[in-house]
Amino acid sequence: MNNAFATTKYVRISPRKARLAAGLIRGLRVPQATSQLMFSSLKGGRLLIKTLDSAVANAETQLNARREDLIVKEVRIDQGPVFKRAKPKNRGGRHPIMKRTSHFTVVVSITDKE
Repeated sequence: MNNAFATTKYVRISPRKARLAAGLIRGLRVPQATSQLMFSSLKGGRLLIKTLDSAVANAETQLNARREDLIVKEVRIDQGPVFKRAKPKNRGGRHPIMKRTSHFTVVVSITDKE
């Protein structure tokens, strides 16, 4: 078992927007993935970098792995609960406002040394 993971739940961003940032780092080595997220202008990148750092820290403590030897194996963005709000509209109507949340899961693994 050469995998370590981290989960962040109830992040206040739409899963659709967060998946754009997740697509940037899927399959990359951890140093490249970190720099990719740091220089991205996406809000999901700022939030996802915390989960990536947590997964790397878990791998360093549990697997005795170095940061340079890790690769992003899996990035999963799942939908969390939705806060439902309403905005008043004309003639007594209402328009729903859906405030979506996300659950982030990042799995890192040790690369094969060749």
